[in-house]
Amino acid sequence: MNDSYLKKVFGLQERTALVTGSAGGIGREVAHALGQAGARVVINDLSAERCQSAAEAFRQAGIQVKVAVFDVSDRKAVAQARQSLAREGWEIDILVCNAGNQNRKPFIDMPPEEWQSLMNVHVMGTLNCTQVFLRGMCTRGYGRVIMMSSVSAVATMPNIAAYSTAKASLAAMARAIAVEYGPYGITANAVAPGFVRTDFTIGLQQREGFEQFLQESVPCARWAVPEDIAPAVLYLASPGGSFVNGQLLAIDGGMLARM
Repeated sequence: MNDSYLKKVFGLQERTALVTGSAGGIGREVAHALGQAGARVVINDLSAERCQSAAEAFRQAGIQVKVAVFDVSDRKAVAQARQSLAREGWEIDILVCNAGNQNRKPFIDMPPEEWQSLMNVHVMGTLNCTQVFLRGMCTRGYGRVIMMSSVSAVATMPNIAAYSTAKASLAAMARAIAVEYGPYGITANAVAPGFVRTDFTIGLQQREGFEQFLQESVPCARWAVPEDIAPAVLYLASPGGSFVNGQLLAIDGGMLARM
């Protein structure tokens, strides 16, 4: 395939992307993919040390990168990060809301404050980032918003009620933004990874019988890895995905398709 075609359809030259929760795992791989496609990349996480480590690796790969350390659930911190980036000429064109947390407990045993902790990061964190950065996208007439949902937004399992509720909320939020801001040159979509082998899923990786569950439930018969997720996000962020709007894209090895 012609390189000029690939650059035209999937290139992100002259675009700036912020990926929350991108010091490791899926977020880091997504940020790396966007950077390899030509975007300037802002790495965000809670740990300055981990962000700087990722940023240095990106620079060695020829990617323009900045670090923005903030908690997505702290709206004031998100606004301050936007102002700081804008002063340096880094207006965000592509926002990937990836930051998240987990707490596995039976539904009736989940204290309200622990339930709220997941909502604060997944839902309110995404709301904070999207509201803060979306206004500038509308002004400039271009933007891509991509939310990291989950297959658990569609089909769940025991002990993740709060997580499933939060991830379903993100899919709904993406649809709402797509409908309301499509006329401003904005697209909003969500991706729904299946079971991805990262530090986030260590508990599942160590659970007795879980490997057998994957073999039986996932037609591709394996764990996903971050490299399976990042290309889909790149597609949604690219010119090639410009008419995909308001969708939830499952990247699950066929798990949700299975009867």
